[in-house]
Amino acid sequence: MMNNNQTQEEAISMTYNNPLVEQRADPWIHKDTDNMYYFIGSAPEFDRIVLRGADSINGLSSAPEKVIWTKHESGPMSKHIWAPEIHKIDGKWYVYFAASRAEDIWHISMYALSNDSANPLEGEWKEEGQVDSGWENFALDATQFAHNGKRYMIWAQSNKERTYNTALWMAEMTSPTSIDTSNVIVLTEPELDWETIGYKVNEGPAVLIRNGKVFVTYSASATDHNYAIGLLWADENADLMDPASWNKSPKPVFSTNESLKRYGPGHNGFTVAEDGKTDLLIYHARSYRDLIGDPLSDPNRHARIRKITWDENGFPDFGQDLDD
Repeated sequence: MMNNNQTQEEAISMTYNNPLVEQRADPWIHKDTDNMYYFIGSAPEFDRIVLRGADSINGLSSAPEKVIWTKHESGPMSKHIWAPEIHKIDGKWYVYFAASRAEDIWHISMYALSNDSANPLEGEWKEEGQVDSGWENFALDATQFAHNGKRYMIWAQSNKERTYNTALWMAEMTSPTSIDTSNVIVLTEPELDWETIGYKVNEGPAVLIRNGKVFVTYSASATDHNYAIGLLWADENADLMDPASWNKSPKPVFSTNESLKRYGPGHNGFTVAEDGKTDLLIYHARSYRDLIGDPLSDPNRHARIRKITWDENGFPDFGQDLDD
């Protein structure tokens, strides 16, 4: 449906392919300054990092995919290549991803790649090594954002006592591949009923700064139909490194809707539509509920995309009862 200020051409351009990219979980889209869109996500084999680019969002569906990095045979970065995100910092490209080792497959750590080519599909991707979180156990899903002259990283990690699977942690960044490990805060721990189904998980953070607030979405519970998205927020002028600045929604803001055959939506990112102003949610979900075996062995978490609207209080509405 068009509004009074929207041309037919603009309305058509806002109709997106869904699924946008099949069998790519943990999707992330970066819109560059030249309006090129770059898509990255987890391959179901968890053995490589792939990237594609297009001058429109729908163009990503058929864009050729390039393998920019492949797992090692042994040691660090040799197993469970998970949830890559692509970011551009001071004109240079970075990919953050999680990986374990073939000899210890649940020893998950965060790593980074860099590329100083103008086009991330060209040039050489170099290994920047492990992103040190300050302690060593099950760390993944790094994302970064800049705000009020500072740059922050948020990631998912177990606490040192291992009393849950993952919480969300945040620190100021000292470089594009390092953080200030002397001052790390917890943003949210899995404590609510909907966050602890199957596993006690808060993971997959993504940041959207709008309407005077810093919003952080995250995903919780097991990666089957129980997976769902939650919401944190802080005032944009607050001290973001003060845990008291942050608020948490008691209920998920986007979750399974069986009537729409949308199961386990989660691990989202944000991008902006071709009009340069409409906010979009990129996320993965399955079209069926029942799985055989471990959810991670099911490849059909497809990348999907949808428009975000904003309520009268300036909060995002993800359209829980709306189809894509």
